[in-house]
Amino acid sequence: MTNQITIIKIKGYGPWTLKLGSDREARLQILQSKFYINVQEKFSRRDGIVYSNRFDELIAITNGISLQQHNEIQTELSEFHEDLNFLMFVGTGPTPLDAINDAHNAFLGNHAIGDNIYASNVDVTHIGKTGNRIQILHLDLDNSTTSLKDLSAYRITAFIFSVYSGLINEFIRLKSLTFYLGGDNFMVVSSNLNQQQIESIINRINVTHKIKFNCGIGNGLTGREAVMSATKALDTIRKLRDGGKVTSIMENVSDF
Repeated sequence: MTNQITIIKIKGYGPWTLKLGSDREARLQILQSKFYINVQEKFSRRDGIVYSNRFDELIAITNGISLQQHNEIQTELSEFHEDLNFLMFVGTGPTPLDAINDAHNAFLGNHAIGDNIYASNVDVTHIGKTGNRIQILHLDLDNSTTSLKDLSAYRITAFIFSVYSGLINEFIRLKSLTFYLGGDNFMVVSSNLNQQQIESIINRINVTHKIKFNCGIGNGLTGREAVMSATKALDTIRKLRDGGKVTSIMENVSDF
């Protein structure tokens, strides 16, 4: 498997925010929300998927998205946010962690391949080439509404973020990237893990936090395709669970 990841960053965001004065926070939250919406829409339309990193920086899974398409997205973003500039750093690698490290090296190396688009690999002809499948996991907490009902809204958030931290630390050891989707859902861009490896991690998290995870495993040529496959697998688990056919932790991992 070869992973292609693009980091999308608002250029000079910190200094730009200071120009807005002290009464800027609400405006910045609105801007960040619009930034995420626009980037997600533009990449998903080209079969990518975007995750939040920091709010002025997003991470896109861009297998199958060419340099030309990156340039098109750059132009579209600039037209919508006329007072901002955007940077893109494209990286590839055998694992998601390798790919994002390659994208970071593009940032450090400052090797431009387009209008504010950078890549550490001088040979840019491979950007967007299809044929390599990627693996994504979609996880959710089993029956979280009932199991967390005694916690206040903020205590639930604190608990979820504790679980999130555990998932990040577990999966990054296997060169995989974990993202929080909201609610009780998480997504892992994974490094061709087998079911035993995934079950081992989930069991450790389950025991540590006294919870139970469902996990759908998806594969695809693009980020959007892999996410769809993973979500279909997760939906299958839910149907089996609701029908009383999923009875153990080990059965809560499904490869669609």
